Amino acid sequence: MHHFIEAIDTIALLIEVLGVAIIVGGFAITSWRFLHHRMFHEQRAFMHYRHGIARSLILGLDFLIAGDVIKTVIIANTSQQVATLGIIVLIRAFLGFTLHVEVEGHWPWQDSRYKDAGGSQRDKNE
Repeated sequence: MHHFIEAIDTIALLIEVLGVAIIVGGFAITSWRFLHHRMFHEQRAFMHYRHGIARSLILGLDFLIAGDVIKTVIIANTSQQVATLGIIVLIRAFLGFTLHVEVEGHWPWQDSRYKDAGGSQRDKNE
């Protein structure tokens, strides 16, 4: 049983490290592309930059949440640790939702067809 817990702990750590690597790597790649863009001072280039960073954060947060869930549920399952995990997951989920709105222009549960060209939401009854 001891080896199983060590293996799960290592897997959870690797998943979390992968999440951090995605965030850092995505930030570095997006920043490099932005700075090497011929017209990086334009608004459109800046919006692509922001969206690239947000996408990296969303994906990285998913991996960080997965690592936390694995560690807390399988390894350390005291009520205090589960409550702490719940708070962390809520904060990260909130960040994920707000980043999704930033990138996609709509909530994850909304159909993207209802977003107009200006990026604002239209009423479905229009």
